[in-house]
Amino acid sequence: MSRALLVVDVQNDFCEGGSLAVAGGADVAAAISAHVRAHAADYAHVVATRDHHVDPGGHFAEEPDYLETWPAHCVVGTDGVELHPRLEREPIEAVFDKGEYAAAYSGFEGRSDGVPLTDWLRTHAVDAVDVVGIATDHCVRATALDAVAEGFATRVLLPLTAGVSEATTDAALDQLRTAGVQLEGTVHRAG
Repeated sequence: MSRALLVVDVQNDFCEGGSLAVAGGADVAAAISAHVRAHAADYAHVVATRDHHVDPGGHFAEEPDYLETWPAHCVVGTDGVELHPRLEREPIEAVFDKGEYAAAYSGFEGRSDGVPLTDWLRTHAVDAVDVVGIATDHCVRATALDAVAEGFATRVLLPLTAGVSEATTDAALDQLRTAGVQLEGTVHRAG
């Protein structure tokens, strides 16, 4: 089995101080880096995804509902779009950008040098993925659901994720279990 680590949206805007910060995001960035160092032999490949918004239309709102609309975040050309500095870049082979002109939650909507994530993983003979990152209840959930739907053996390493809220995170975990995603550990809780 060839396993890849998918690091989802560990970006400045989703960590403390960002425009759409998730509590514990910076700690998750550091924990992912430590995990990669400790478990490098477990992964054939490490890739990352990024929200990469140019003009995502109705995804941004002046008065967001935090369900379908959000404050501006991860805008191309701003510091917020960049991967968090506590996430070590060296092990990351490719970054898959998503959401330039529409909302995009799943990393499988992303492309790196024009290549979709699914195609990249298949070209590299990956058949299993571990999903980590931000936020458990949004982009991590969507990425893991798409991974299992694409036929990859899929695990979410919950200590290496951060959720927006307890209620939406719990609902996401139920949805992931039902879809056949293997969940390991517990979600990072701030404080």
